[in-house]
Amino acid sequence: MKVDTHIHTNYSKDGMSEIKDIVLVAQKKGMNAIAITDHNSTEAWAEAIRISQELNFPIILGDEINSKQGEIIGLFLKEKIEGRNKEARFLMEEIKKQGGLVIVPHPFHGRLSFKDDLSKYIDLINGIEALNARRLFNEPDKKAYDFAIKHNLAITGGSDAHCAQAVGDGYTECDANNLEEFKQAIVNKKTLARGKKSNIIYSLAPTLAKLGFKKKN
Repeated sequence: MKVDTHIHTNYSKDGMSEIKDIVLVAQKKGMNAIAITDHNSTEAWAEAIRISQELNFPIILGDEINSKQGEIIGLFLKEKIEGRNKEARFLMEEIKKQGGLVIVPHPFHGRLSFKDDLSKYIDLINGIEALNARRLFNEPDKKAYDFAIKHNLAITGGSDAHCAQAVGDGYTECDANNLEEFKQAIVNKKTLARGKKSNIIYSLAPTLAKLGFKKKN
């Protein structure tokens, strides 16, 4: 199963594309599912559920939440987690209370790095994003991969797409037939990060979206 676990829609201030367009690209690129992880927002969830049913394509409900230490992705969430910019441990615990999974995205990528010793949070982290297709350099990804291996954490990959064209460039792969099995594969640390770096032009998407070049909801 191939799942892009890090995607931003036009419900994010810096996301350009509608969910239906994102799903169509994901299908074209051979993804079996995607996760919607808008910034500190669950506004896309209702539409995601509708599009998932309309196109018969699995969508994981998620959120990329700002903590004091850095961004955290919650996957398989049931409701919005309040507490933007609170302590990372608090937010991770809130994700777990919902039965969700804690993924740390781009933990060593420059200004987006996690601003604390990640080893202090091992008891709460399910996975480390070891391939972020939007960030240009490979060395931070390798560092993330090595950290995950050292601490026996699941390895994930995601496009961090802010426009539909980049969806599926990075993804998480495992032996699974549905979302529940995919979730268990992460819990059991039986996943791989796959894909490639996105075209550099797609890195302009967040800036263009903030300037108003995006589809409106």
